[in-house]
Amino acid sequence: MTLERWLRLIAGAFVLLSLALGTWVSPKWYWFTAFVGLNLFQSAFTNWCPMMTFLKKLGVRS
Repeated sequence: MTLERWLRLIAGAFVLLSLALGTWVSPKWYWFTAFVGLNLFQSAFTNWCPMMTFLKKLGVRS
């Protein structure tokens, strides 16, 4: 898989996981959902995402 596909997969998994945790564990987990959303929003303008840097260091191809 390419870097962009891994990024979408991880972001989607984080959102779904944090929504589930917010529903069944504590509503404070919704802050993590907001963090992921804001990070995706800023990466649309800056073309930089911390997860992309991490995945590149792991050797995921672009």
